[in-house]
Amino acid sequence: MSKKNVFVAVVLTVCVIAAAGTLLASNMGFKLNYALLSTSPGVSATGKNSLALPYFRQTGVDNSLQLLLDIGGGTVTPVSSIQRFNRVNDTLSVYTGRMGSPVLTPYPLIAGDGYLVQMISNVNYIVVGAHDPALAYTLQSASPGVSATGKSLYAPPYNITATNSLQLILDIGGGVVTPVSSIQRFNKINDTLSVYTGRMGSPTLTPYALTPGEAYYVQMISTVPYIASHY
Repeated sequence: MSKKNVFVAVVLTVCVIAAAGTLLASNMGFKLNYALLSTSPGVSATGKNSLALPYFRQTGVDNSLQLLLDIGGGTVTPVSSIQRFNRVNDTLSVYTGRMGSPVLTPYPLIAGDGYLVQMISNVNYIVVGAHDPALAYTLQSASPGVSATGKSLYAPPYNITATNSLQLILDIGGGVVTPVSSIQRFNKINDTLSVYTGRMGSPTLTPYALTPGEAYYVQMISTVPYIASHY
């Protein structure tokens, strides 16, 4: 039996059917079938996908190379790159696992950080893990040498009670929108961001649903050590 089929002492209490796949979740753990899509007209402009990993990942998935190999079933072939967002200068560190990669050394995966995964071929990626209900993830406002724009690429827990972008803003803000500038969703189809502010005049007026497995850019006005409300 493979490591992805072994699930230890977990009582699964919530079942969510999402466009990305099937999620079984609880306060303890989950297993998610998440579609990572390559370039395809009308589906994905560049083969780039946002990915939210569990805070407690399965053994042996601790850095960008190990994640790349886990997605590829032991090879790098299906994956073009793993991209990490750098708050300090609002750029992406691109890791390919190949000679000549812009980032030659694998970087560690950090609980609460989201990643962009660019695919060469489609993979239904089975994610197994659990979330830490006590983890406070620092959503940092703009600060010289710390965060250029107040933006973080955030991986929400899969058992988060917020189901859309407005609820996420309010959960981060403790019931108000004041600390949060926007929630930004990556659009595969055209490689753009849908910006939702929860305020009148927001570019996106209707809250969009949060999808298990997706990461979101969260831009802050003030710094919040955020512990997500969860089931």
